[in-house]
Amino acid sequence: MLIKDVMTKNPICISESTSITEAIELMKKNNFSKLPVLDSSKRLVGILTKNDIAKVSPSNATTLDKYEIEALLSKLTCGKCMTKNVTTVPETQVVEEAAKLMVDKNIGCLPVLNDDVVVGIVTESDLFALFTNMFGARYSGVRVNFRAADKPGALAVVLSKIAEAGGNIVSVITREDEVPDTRRVTIRATQISEEKVQAILTACGSTVIDIRNV
Repeated sequence: MLIKDVMTKNPICISESTSITEAIELMKKNNFSKLPVLDSSKRLVGILTKNDIAKVSPSNATTLDKYEIEALLSKLTCGKCMTKNVTTVPETQVVEEAAKLMVDKNIGCLPVLNDDVVVGIVTESDLFALFTNMFGARYSGVRVNFRAADKPGALAVVLSKIAEAGGNIVSVITREDEVPDTRRVTIRATQISEEKVQAILTACGSTVIDIRNV
C-alpha cells in the first residue's frame, strides 16, 4: 500500500505570514493539530503544530487577560513559530516505510510532496485508521494471537486448514517474536468457532497466546 492511498489529500495549508491567531482558528474549525506552511512560491518551508503554538503562548500563570493574549498572538506569524526542516515523503512511498520514518524521528505527521508541491499529509490518525482496517477490527469473529514456526509454508498450512473448516479469514498480521525461529501471528476469522480454531492451531504445532470471540 502506498502513501497516496491513505493520506489526507489536498490539505489546508497556511503561509508564513499567517498569524498564530488565524492558525489556531483553522485548527479548531477543522479539528487539525498540524498545518503545512508555504512560502510565496507555494513551496513547503515548515509545519506548524499545536506544540509550536504552545511554545509561544503565554503560560497559565500570565497576568494578561484573554484580549491581551489574543492581541499578542495576532502579531506573531507562523513563519516565526513553525518547525523548519520538515521531513517529507513522496506519494509513491510505501506506508510501512513512512510509518518507520515517523517512529524513528518521533514525529506525528509527514507532508506528502509531488514535484515539490504539497498534495497531501499523512498523520498518526491516518495510520491508526489503517491499523484498525488491517486488523479487521470492525468484523465480529474469532481473534487469535499465536506463535508459529518461522519457516516457509508454516503459516500457509494454518490458513488453509481454517479455510477448509469454513472459516473466512479477514485479517492476518505477523511480527517478530522474542522466541528464536518463530513469528507472532494475529488472525481474525469469521464463520468458524473459537474451539475449531484452537484445535487447528494445536494440530499444526502452533502455540496459542490468546484466543477470543470479538
